[in-house]
Amino acid sequence: MEIIRDVTAMQSRVTALRQQGRQIGFVPTMGYLHEGHLSLCRAARIENHILAVSIFVNPAQFDRQEDLENYPVDLERDLVKAEAEGTDLVFVPEQKTVYPPGYATFVEVESLSGRWEGAYRPGHFRGVTTVVMKLFHIVKPHRTYFGQKDYQQARIVHQMVKDLDMDVEVIVLPTVRESDGLALSSRNVNLTAEERRQAPMLYRALCGVADRVKSGEQDARALVEEMHRVIQEGTSATIDYVALCDPESLESLEKVEGPAVALLAVRFSKARLIDNLLMNTH
Repeated sequence: MEIIRDVTAMQSRVTALRQQGRQIGFVPTMGYLHEGHLSLCRAARIENHILAVSIFVNPAQFDRQEDLENYPVDLERDLVKAEAEGTDLVFVPEQKTVYPPGYATFVEVESLSGRWEGAYRPGHFRGVTTVVMKLFHIVKPHRTYFGQKDYQQARIVHQMVKDLDMDVEVIVLPTVRESDGLALSSRNVNLTAEERRQAPMLYRALCGVADRVKSGEQDARALVEEMHRVIQEGTSATIDYVALCDPESLESLEKVEGPAVALLAVRFSKARLIDNLLMNTH
């Protein structure tokens, strides 16, 4: 496993691999790797000749300095996990490498970025799309892998790749969960013991709505109110948003008559958690 910190060195390495006809699969991460990340690595390992992983805590996507400072970091642990999955290349740049003095260019997907997470975390998705675009230019992957847990993020990256005619395939894989339903997240380590006990109620709220949709319920407002109720009664979390949306536009639905995605975000004392569930009326 090669660990590369320099942009030019990484570009030279992957350019040579592409010239040899090697297919590159890429998993961009902010580190503190868990089973969700590793499931993406396994898929990329199977479907490509080369598995590349980036580890970079991107300051541009944090709207609060406190959240950036609290984000868990353990590079040594991450490198052990990455090597165990057969990773070939790990790109670990410093902040000044990605955003050198005088850096002034940002990428933004309009409309999609202003809703839900974007509304509660101003500038968040501008930071995400900018760093992802930069990483794509540096790593030059044929395929890139994201988890469905960050549904809005994956949808925005899809849109960016389409709009800018980028030659990379975006693959979104199912959310990996604990046995009690809690979506895996690096931020879960910041939950207290009691909050960890309550946290599976988020997935229970999503599943309850999916069951009601399958049973024929179409009133989106009633379904959203039910999600609110389950979370408020079952947890001490503060709800940022609960929504039932069109999977493509992410606009709120009034009636569920086809595919839909339920989105939610809540705040516990030191951890902000998001989750989602795709559903269909059939």
